[in-house]
Amino acid sequence: MREVWSWPKGRLSVYALRGDRHELIAASEVLPGIDLEQLCRFLDLDRPTASRAIRDYRAAVQAR
Repeated sequence: MREVWSWPKGRLSVYALRGDRHELIAASEVLPGIDLEQLCRFLDLDRPTASRAIRDYRAAVQAR
């Protein structure tokens, strides 16, 4: 996989494949321009369903 995202302890980490191993990177190379901080706000447990979180995230991205 060219890029792997991990969500341990409420923090999103992005790893890019470099040679034969993945290295931590600051921003996605596969989805350039995605605001990871904004995305994290929609990955919390305060939303009743995953579909609600997705709808809320889409609305926030469109409003940007």
